[in-house]
Amino acid sequence: MTNSIPEGLYFISFAVVGWLDVFIRNEYKEILLESLRFCQNNKGLEIHAWCIMSSHVHLVFRNINNQKLELLIGDFKRFTSKAIVQAIKENPKESRKEFLLNFFLKEGAKVSNVNQYQFWRHDNKPIELWSNHVINQKINYVHQNPVEAGFVFRAKDYRYSSAVDYSDEKGLLDNIVIFRMFDL
Repeated sequence: MTNSIPEGLYFISFAVVGWLDVFIRNEYKEILLESLRFCQNNKGLEIHAWCIMSSHVHLVFRNINNQKLELLIGDFKRFTSKAIVQAIKENPKESRKEFLLNFFLKEGAKVSNVNQYQFWRHDNKPIELWSNHVINQKINYVHQNPVEAGFVFRAKDYRYSSAVDYSDEKGLLDNIVIFRMFDL
């Protein structure tokens, strides 16, 4: 990431350690949405496409504040990991609480820079999107994830994605920058 172009358009995926299905509960997805909103409003995160799956998140984004990408992504991951682990601890309906917390604790013990719980995998790197074709390909990939997983028949019907914004309707996040490829 050290050679990244701050104003470039990027694709990134964040996966929960062990690819655990944490985001089957809407309250955990809402934490991600609130953090994305905060980053949009305060950190210069310009979102072109997004999708929250059961164990991972996809984003196509641009950093419009010239902040280093690793700082923006690091802040997002640190905040959401702490907030989601706390939400799991406090959720009386979470039947997997002990399993999840123990798993995150064991994963955290394997990594020197983690104090206690390891929530996100460390192997995510933003990929710069260098052409309109590649941008369109990644956005379609992001939006088709819930269809491929069998969650919905049509991408725009998946609530936790920007696919609905690309269908000229309003999704859960404001200010999604729609990428349109035009033939010349």
